Amino acid sequence: MASPGYGKRSAPGQARRATDTFTHLPAREAYIASHIDRLPDGAAMDVKTLAKELPYGQQALRTALNNLSEAGHLRRVREPADEDSTQWVFRTYFSRTARSDAWWERWLNEGDEPQPDPKPQRSPAYTALATLGRTDFRLALSAKECADLEPLAAEWLARGIPPAQLIAALTTALPSPVHHPAAFTRSRLTEKMPPEPPPTRTPATTAPARRIMECTSCRTPGRPEALSGGLCRPCQGPDVPAAGPSPEEHEASVRAHMARVRAGLRRAGRG
Repeated sequence: MASPGYGKRSAPGQARRATDTFTHLPAREAYIASHIDRLPDGAAMDVKTLAKELPYGQQALRTALNNLSEAGHLRRVREPADEDSTQWVFRTYFSRTARSDAWWERWLNEGDEPQPDPKPQRSPAYTALATLGRTDFRLALSAKECADLEPLAAEWLARGIPPAQLIAALTTALPSPVHHPAAFTRSRLTEKMPPEPPPTRTPATTAPARRIMECTSCRTPGRPEALSGGLCRPCQGPDVPAAGPSPEEHEASVRAHMARVRAGLRRAGRG
């Protein structure tokens, strides 16, 4: 046990202990977290004490405790020994339920248990990565590692690979041991990335007309050929010249022209 007032403190509102409580953590961190979880409140949690109880050196324990802190399982706190005391003590609050930064901040500032964090809606990609450790303990990932790898896993799903097939692709034929689960998973996600699906073809359609002409004067819509000069026929007025001679006028003009030609030939013959 630590000196009175020091040592481990259990955070409030934790879920019950279960066999899969720490399966989302790497093997070392899960082992250490399980040990700390079973320590009574007030127990010493310094690395020297833990090194005597666990098969890890002090440096490895420091790294593991930092990882547990990043995963939301513990916070080191300096606070008064009691409400009226001027003596400050160092305590380590531990939660078997991972907590967000906002949860820890609210609780440590308010002194009472805050409302539980709303369960975030995890994406299918994140959920698949978090499930790897349950499928094969050698690929147990922390919450931060799942978040870091989530975009790569999401790309697999976007290319038509269902979550179950993604999990199988990542956990099949694993080496033993897997020294760096996150790095190994990243490598497989990158190297075995499935090809992009072919683009979906859609039937060609005629685009609707983007412009409809209208009369400049009265704004009556009409086809371009009916809007000479941009004006409809009523707005063109009676003084607008006709587009050309009528068929009757054209025929009379041709007959008159031919008569002049014949008359010219007769005069030439007499001469």
